Amino acid sequence: MVRVVAAVLKKPGTAVEIREVGLRDPGPGEVRVRVKAAGLCHSDLSVIDGSIPYPMPVILGHEGAGIVEAVGVGVRSVREGDPVIISTLAHCGRCAACESGKPTQCCNAPSPRECRPFVVDGEEAYQFAHASVFAEATVVREEGAIPIDPAVPLERACLIGCGIVTGYGAVVNRAKVETGATMAVFGAGGIGLNCIQAGVLTGASVIAAVDVVPQKLHWAKVFGATHVVDASREDPVQAIRQICGGVDYAFEAVGAIPVIQQALESLAPGGVLTVVGVPPVGSQFSFVVHQLYQNKGVLGCRYGAARPRVDFPLLGRLYLNGRLKIDELVTKEYRLDEFAEALADLKAGALARGVFRFD
Repeated sequence: MVRVVAAVLKKPGTAVEIREVGLRDPGPGEVRVRVKAAGLCHSDLSVIDGSIPYPMPVILGHEGAGIVEAVGVGVRSVREGDPVIISTLAHCGRCAACESGKPTQCCNAPSPRECRPFVVDGEEAYQFAHASVFAEATVVREEGAIPIDPAVPLERACLIGCGIVTGYGAVVNRAKVETGATMAVFGAGGIGLNCIQAGVLTGASVIAAVDVVPQKLHWAKVFGATHVVDASREDPVQAIRQICGGVDYAFEAVGAIPVIQQALESLAPGGVLTVVGVPPVGSQFSFVVHQLYQNKGVLGCRYGAARPRVDFPLLGRLYLNGRLKIDELVTKEYRLDEFAEALADLKAGALARGVFRFD
C-alpha cells in the first residue's frame, strides 16, 4: 500500500476533495502507473453532478498518461519505466469481438465498478472508468496501459486516451469517412474538435462545425473546419443545406436530444449520423422512420470504436509528424489542488481541454 494525493468524490453534487488516499500494490495482470498528466473531460463533470450514476466514493479522472512504476505477476506488454497512455477500455481479449479487432464490442469485460484499488478512510473506493487518473498514481489492468513513443510529451499524450481517440475514431473507425465526403460536427468541444481534425485527415471536402459558443467556433476553424455555424443565431439545418445541400456524414458530440435531431435532419440522402455524445442515462430519441428510406443511417459509437494498441501509437506518430493537433487542444494547465478552478472553467465553456500536471 502506498499513499497518494487524489481527487475524491463521496457523493454526487458535493465538492470534490483533494486529499491523501491509499493505493494497493498491483495484483496479477495489473500495472501501477505514476500519473504525470491528466485531462479534464465532460464525463468527469457528469459523474460529479450525478448525470452518470456511479458508486461512491470514487476517485475521478479517466484521461491520463504516466510512467509504469510496478507490474504484477504475468504482465508482459510493459515494464517499469515505460511511458504509457491509460485506456478506459477493458476487454477480455479472447471473445469473437476482441479476436476480430473490435474490443469496444466485448461483452466479457469486467465492470469498472468491480475494481477498487484505492482506500479512503479505511473503506475501499471505486475506480472511475478503469482509470482514476486524478491521482498521483493508479493501478490498472495490463490492457489499460498502452506504451507510447517517449518522444510524445505525456502532458499531450494523456489527451489521446479519451477526447482524441473518441473523436478521431468516430470519423475514421466507425463512420469511415471517405476522401471528398461532406460532414458536419455538432458540438466543437474537445471531442468535436477531434472529429473535425479527423475529417481533415480523411480528406473531407466540407467540414461544417456547429456550436453556440463563439470561442468554440474559433477553435473549430483552427482545427480545420471549412465552415462554422452559430446555432444561437441561425438554424443549423438550414445553414448546412445552404452550404452543401446536406451532408454525407453528421457527428453529434454534445449528448443532447435536440442536437441529435438537428444532426439527423442535416443529412443528405444516403447520409449517416454518428452519435458520439452521451445523453443522460435513460434518454430516448424518436424520428420519422420514413426519412431513413432515403438510405440514411444512424450509428452509435463507443470510445471511437478504438483499438487502443493500434490507435494510440498511430495517433502519437501523427502528432510527432505534425499532422495531429494536440498542443492546440490544451487551453490551460492546472495543479490538482486547482481542481475547483478547472471545473469552473469547464462549466463555463472556456476549455477545449484543461490538463492537470503532476510534475
